[in-house]
Amino acid sequence: MEEIQNLETPRILRMNHGIGDQSYATNSISQRKYQSGSRPLLHRAVAALCAADLPSAIAVADLGCSSGPNALFALSEIVGVIHRRCCGDPPELMVFLNDLVENDFNSVFRGLSKFCENLKEKNGGGSSVLRECFVAGVPGSFYGRLFPFKSLHFVHSSSSLHWLSQVPRELMNEKGKGIRNKGKIFISKTSPSEVIEAYYGQFKKDFNCFLESRSKEVVSGGRMVLTFRGRRQPDPCPDETCLLWDYLGLAFQALVHQGLIEEEKLDNYNTPYYEPYMEDVKKEIEKEGSFKIENLEIIALPWDGVNKDGESCERSKTTQQMAKAIQAVNESMIRSHFGGEIIEPLFKRFREIMEADTKEVEHVSLVVSLVRKEL
Repeated sequence: MEEIQNLETPRILRMNHGIGDQSYATNSISQRKYQSGSRPLLHRAVAALCAADLPSAIAVADLGCSSGPNALFALSEIVGVIHRRCCGDPPELMVFLNDLVENDFNSVFRGLSKFCENLKEKNGGGSSVLRECFVAGVPGSFYGRLFPFKSLHFVHSSSSLHWLSQVPRELMNEKGKGIRNKGKIFISKTSPSEVIEAYYGQFKKDFNCFLESRSKEVVSGGRMVLTFRGRRQPDPCPDETCLLWDYLGLAFQALVHQGLIEEEKLDNYNTPYYEPYMEDVKKEIEKEGSFKIENLEIIALPWDGVNKDGESCERSKTTQQMAKAIQAVNESMIRSHFGGEIIEPLFKRFREIMEADTKEVEHVSLVVSLVRKEL
């Protein structure tokens, strides 16, 4: 197995830190809704794990945990199921929270004490809820080994695997200049077929590396539940996948016309992101061969799914929240490439472009539940 090592992407890809108005913690509502939608599959997978002969201590990894209120969601759900299923003699838990090195781990760990108090209250109190639960941070890319051989019993990942390890190298020439996707920052309906193939090829390489790495780390019968953005149709450029990136690309082009960005600078910028077709996900899992697919389901959020439940669904409100959500996950990469002075005009124009249009699309994620085959 060739581990994927790319120094640039792990350094610049991070969600906005803190709890301010532009932070990921404040603007990750849709990610929380995907987590809630994946809860039935997560509960079933943990319950199936509990039905086996568990050791006295089990290891759980949450890959791409990020920060903010979503970071400890999986831990809360997993502990709850284990408490109900193993109430007589629950195992000790070793929980590993993983993300890239620039993740805001400090805010996650500052919230652990309050989280543990809430967890005990939610599950009826008493020391048996968390018999012993040890939590550690593991910085690093999940596109490679992170843990010792056969050390994990359960792996969870949500809203992370659509981020690639790097921008496909095929989009650049030998001098590092963008030559294949001029004026675009992602796949679009006008992208050349070579661009689409390059992104698909990078996904296959990354996803295979992810599966091979976990195959060495997860014990026989161990479980994984993975949630990530994906497609329910074979067309690589549906509006469900490309519309928001097209809007953001238009905003970039507007700044080029205003002289705020050099055209060459835009041509050299592409987003390390890909939404795979669900059948391609199946194909890659079966091709790698270490895991059995138990379930593969779709979660589709409405266009206004970025808003809090019960809030106004007017387009102006939705586009405002959408702009904040997109900024929270893309700002670090944009700032690194273009500089920070364009952030405010870029997302102002992005919001205006969205508000002027009338299109609405659903936001689709895939949830896959896997079992490690016998070694």
